[in-house]
Amino acid sequence: MRWGVSEALKVEEIRVAIADLPPSLQGTKLVQLSDLHYDGLRLSEKMLAEAIEASNQAEPDLVVLTGDYVTDRPEPIYPLVWRLKHLQSRLGIYAVLGNHDLYYPKARTIVAEALAGIGVRVLWNQIAYPLGPELPFVGLADFWSREFNPAPVMNQLDPQIPRIVLSHNPDSAECLKKWRVDLQLSGHTHGGQVVIPGFGPAPKLLRTIQDNFPKSIWRWIPLINACTRVVNHWEWSEGLHQVGKNQLYINRGLGTYPPGRLFCPPEVTVITLL
Repeated sequence: MRWGVSEALKVEEIRVAIADLPPSLQGTKLVQLSDLHYDGLRLSEKMLAEAIEASNQAEPDLVVLTGDYVTDRPEPIYPLVWRLKHLQSRLGIYAVLGNHDLYYPKARTIVAEALAGIGVRVLWNQIAYPLGPELPFVGLADFWSREFNPAPVMNQLDPQIPRIVLSHNPDSAECLKKWRVDLQLSGHTHGGQVVIPGFGPAPKLLRTIQDNFPKSIWRWIPLINACTRVVNHWEWSEGLHQVGKNQLYINRGLGTYPPGRLFCPPEVTVITLL
């Protein structure tokens, strides 16, 4: 990586209880990767190789990817998929797209087709059943896209059946409270990249400044506008959260924007369903 400071990769292992999960699916292991931003700047080859190795060592039943494979132009997706093809999973790899994967015209098609070319199933307002009909996976369009519309998809599901939702932006959890979501997997925030011990992500502090101080001082504070625009709910910057009756997990991602990460290491998530 040519700029910004990263930290060592961390493998987060979590156990998530899913109501009504059939005994045959208890112990199912998922690996989540997110926010690679593979563009020659924000993710080193070493970090990417370590993440793929960590995922394979977990021997997952399923790998899920939650968006932002590239940063601006979509062409880096081609060398990226040659690396991602080394991911191993018993039942395959499922993915959704993030806002950066839609940045340029035709980027969505380019990124989705490149992932499909190595066998990744990209979901865009779709339902898949990699673990069988007892646990559907819903993949939503990016929250900032014009096609984010969960109602037609979510309303297809029997409310008595548990489900997992892949949605890049965790802010989508607010409107998803209308439906049963046993586990939503998101990324997008990078965990805030800089975490202030005892307080939380630095962008949360910047949002507090925006809300309580005049605009005249904003220009003296680096990154205040960029950071605070990323999400509304910085309290959901990383980890597992309860949102109404639903569960939300936010992966800190692998890529790093300048100035870098502090107390916020890049993440591979290993999730065991109970």
